[in-house]
Amino acid sequence: MTRGGTRFERLAAFRHALRKFLHFSEAASERVGITGQQYHALLALRAGAGKPMTVNDLAEQLVLKHNSAVGLADRLAEQRLLSRRPARDDARKVNLELTAKGRRVIDRLVVVHSAELKRVGGHLAKVLLEISKA
Repeated sequence: MTRGGTRFERLAAFRHALRKFLHFSEAASERVGITGQQYHALLALRAGAGKPMTVNDLAEQLVLKHNSAVGLADRLAEQRLLSRRPARDDARKVNLELTAKGRRVIDRLVVVHSAELKRVGGHLAKVLLEISKA
């Protein structure tokens, strides 16, 4: 066995650390009334602020099928977290945009997630480094 454990132990440790962060993320999202997947969608939209994002783009970012991304966008629109706007360059396309409420929600969650990453990021980085050395 190597200093950092076996390859299996390192992979298991990384997966465990990642799952713990994702569990934190899902719980934090639920506390503000959205799912973890909705958080991921809002984050993708916020990260691309200023750049139009279509449902296809969202599906690609979240590694979802198109129809799943449509349903996700529908639920976010029902909560008034995003809006749909016809694309200027192609009448067949619809761009997704965060609403003011959506920006407030994602901005709040980013603060919480950043604080958690400051707390556990060193451990995640260490475990990832151990895997990459193998």
